[in-house]
Amino acid sequence: METKTLPELIAIIYELRAKLNETQNTIDAIFNGEIDALVVPNKNGHQLYTLKNADRNYRVIVENMTQGALTLDSNGVILYSNSRFASLLNFPLEHVIGVPFENFVPDEFKAAFRRLLNKGWRENIKDDLYLMGKNFERIPFLLSLTKLEFDKGEVISIILTDLSLIIETENQLKAKNIELEKAQYITAKLNKELKDTVKEKTRDLLISQRNFKFLADNIPVMVWTADRDGKFDYFNQQWLDYTGLSVDDSKNDGWMKVVHLHDIKASMESWQAALATSMPLETMCRIRKIDSGEYLWHLTKAIPFFDENSRIIAWFGTMTNIEEQKQALAKKDEFIGIASHELKTPLTSLKGYMQLISAYKQNELPPIIKQFAGKANEAIGKLANLVNDLLDVSKIQMGKLEFNTSLLNVSDLIQLCIESAQFMYPNYIISVHGKKNGIVTGNMERLEQVMMNLISNAVKYSPVNKEIDIETEVTETEVKVSIKDFGIGLSDHQKERIFERFYRVEDNTYSTSGLGIGLYISSEIIKAHNGKIGVMSKLNKGSTFYFILPIHE
Repeated sequence: METKTLPELIAIIYELRAKLNETQNTIDAIFNGEIDALVVPNKNGHQLYTLKNADRNYRVIVENMTQGALTLDSNGVILYSNSRFASLLNFPLEHVIGVPFENFVPDEFKAAFRRLLNKGWRENIKDDLYLMGKNFERIPFLLSLTKLEFDKGEVISIILTDLSLIIETENQLKAKNIELEKAQYITAKLNKELKDTVKEKTRDLLISQRNFKFLADNIPVMVWTADRDGKFDYFNQQWLDYTGLSVDDSKNDGWMKVVHLHDIKASMESWQAALATSMPLETMCRIRKIDSGEYLWHLTKAIPFFDENSRIIAWFGTMTNIEEQKQALAKKDEFIGIASHELKTPLTSLKGYMQLISAYKQNELPPIIKQFAGKANEAIGKLANLVNDLLDVSKIQMGKLEFNTSLLNVSDLIQLCIESAQFMYPNYIISVHGKKNGIVTGNMERLEQVMMNLISNAVKYSPVNKEIDIETEVTETEVKVSIKDFGIGLSDHQKERIFERFYRVEDNTYSTSGLGIGLYISSEIIKAHNGKIGVMSKLNKGSTFYFILPIHE
């Protein structure tokens, strides 16, 4: 063998590299359809090979397919592969061509591939098969095998379609179907439970309705219901028997046919106020009895029912006959009026005699007698105040609380009351705040009665903290006078009833005196002045009573 020098070897390597590049370029051009013919030298000279246009177009199409395309010889060796198949397996193209196809078939699928290939030589066939990628990844393919005949022999053409996305989609669909079946099962179960619940609740509702109707028709009060808008939809048998109206006749405004003419306006206003505020209703009116035609007093109460969203769904109301209580109260008021008048005459005489005793000067009275006379005068004064209060209650109930009015300055009223209060309660510190000048139309004596009553209550219910604040607020339309104490305060229940007749605030820590009519009289006096009276209080935090009067235009 002839020995080559290093420069000669380098020259041979460069020459071989050039030929290799030329050969690779030629092969690429053939694959891309850029060469129509080529001349190949052999031992017999040069031979011309031509590529028809159809072959070139076919190669272009095959090279740009989304599927893999292969040609196998009779030994299963890959004679041709497009770039797509190589990229699907993540191999370079040069590692695919000239390699037995079985090299890309996992061991567990080789037998299946051989059976498929044997059938492919006899007929066109399709089947699924897993191939192995570069990183031993199993990739599912659909293989379409077709036998082709050429001049120099037969080959197998294989078109390979990647099934990864399809299988993944199928798996997702299966998972979704499983979820759907579970959801359908759960829905069917819930639907059955719902039907059973509805059936049970319907049965319970029917039983409740029957029980309600039975109770409502047999209790000694009239019962009615209304929807959220206040439209009446039910009246019990007591109502029908008492009024002689049918349920349909009583709906809408039909119920007003049996209400006393003088009570219709107040009843309508109370009902509309309850609907507007969603607050319970409580009012009184006279209702005509069908068999006698007489109008008897009834107490009407109604409460709203709310759903889980705090929206009214219905109203439930009762009407209770209070005629006997009204008559008893009227008799009590009559007795109070008569007794007050009867007491006033001897009380006046007694007061006069005590004054004569106190003024007797012919002989010097013993000190003890003067002391007794003074205490007797104090007791007579308290008794006179009680009698006057009872007379006021009697007048209010008879609608005869009348008084003369004139223009007065609230500042004068406050000054007068403070002077009296400081004399009566020297141990208390009374402070005045705010603007006091405000001209109103009223009766000075009656307004003084109101204010002194509020001050005396502040003293009575604040035995420890002896501070009282009086504040005046004046606007263009009204004047507000507030009396604030720092005593025991009021509960919510007490605040609701504090202005009722004969109601007294009871406390276990100390005892109080009085009939519980002072605030009732005060509220009626303020109402007669077209004003408002109210209270703000917290238990153990003190109370602020106030009244508001309209400014004189």
